[in-house]
Amino acid sequence: MLAMTWWNRPQLKKCEGIICDGAVRSGKTVCMTDGFFIWSMSMFDGQSFGICGRSIASLRRNVVCNLYSWLGGIFQLRESRSENKLTVRYKGRENTYYFFGGLDESSYKQIQGITLAGALLDEVALMPRSFVEQTCARCSVEGSKLWFNCNPAGPEHWFYKEWIEKRREKQMLYLHFTMADNPGLSHAIRRRYENLYTGVFYKRYILGLWCVAEGLIYSFDKQKHLSCAVPPNPRYYISVDYGTMNPFSAGLWCVGQGRALRLREYYYDGRKSGKSKTDGEYYEALLELAGDLPVEQVIVDPSAASFITLIRRKGRFSVRKAKNNVLDGIRQVSACLQSGCLQIHPSCTDAIREFSLYRWEEQGTWERPVKEHDHAMDEIRYFCTTVLRRWDGKEEA
Repeated sequence: MLAMTWWNRPQLKKCEGIICDGAVRSGKTVCMTDGFFIWSMSMFDGQSFGICGRSIASLRRNVVCNLYSWLGGIFQLRESRSENKLTVRYKGRENTYYFFGGLDESSYKQIQGITLAGALLDEVALMPRSFVEQTCARCSVEGSKLWFNCNPAGPEHWFYKEWIEKRREKQMLYLHFTMADNPGLSHAIRRRYENLYTGVFYKRYILGLWCVAEGLIYSFDKQKHLSCAVPPNPRYYISVDYGTMNPFSAGLWCVGQGRALRLREYYYDGRKSGKSKTDGEYYEALLELAGDLPVEQVIVDPSAASFITLIRRKGRFSVRKAKNNVLDGIRQVSACLQSGCLQIHPSCTDAIREFSLYRWEEQGTWERPVKEHDHAMDEIRYFCTTVLRRWDGKEEA
């Protein structure tokens, strides 16, 4: 209730905005979105507002598509997808809400020039600082407010340092959410989420803490994660991390009934052997890895343009560029391992070796893995983020 109505409470009217962070599935988005629209439609008429997500597609999925069930009984909503905007009417008032995606450092250009009476930034910790600061600069109408929500990242993240630590200086209301704040979650569902994450992801997504990533990245247990059992009625995929002098790693996957097994692998280290291989030689290795199995797609490192072109020209495999958001991909692999839906055949010795060595950097303000022992780890991440739609192991439709 405070997240939705703070702007109308006398003791909080001096606040310039609100920051809500905390656990996943804790109700941040619905509370913030409802509050943002109730505030803007109560306080303004004929104004423009910004609604920002990491991308417009994720913004539509997480926020816009839910507005009709959250607020459709109160406001009249009309979306123009071609213009990426929403027009809202209520008791003779009408305001316009423009959608923006803060995907990378160039995204700030999208929002330059517009004048806003307020902005809602959903998952702000995933957006670049330049985009967020440009959005704040556009909110110049008298009485404008800023609405931020996010899941935690590391304690050196720029948003934590500049906004959460300086919230009093910036006159921001700060609310921390846990799963207990969401009455829509049953005890059983809460327990399921608590069992899905380990390590840094448990601290961030379940406890809602801005904590340091350190030590081994994955909790890989040979007793739990090694298997020879092929799922029934499997679908087959190959994932590839391309390298010339750096190692080239490819894994053959079989997927079925909520389980994915890395059945066999090809791993070649050109630097270690003292001889690099050509794209043609790597393609022959793919053919041998696939054998006569009906491989549906080869998921390839998106930077390997020449190899992708060769696979397409040969015509045997359908090829797809991998999704390559590193931290999001690591989270997905971690959740798949924790749930048990991701398994490795004992013959995949290089993948097993890398699981025991792949770790976070010990220093620095940017969170990232150490760039070694990561080639099988990268192609496993490509497989999870590109083929497995969600961390619970359901295949992509």
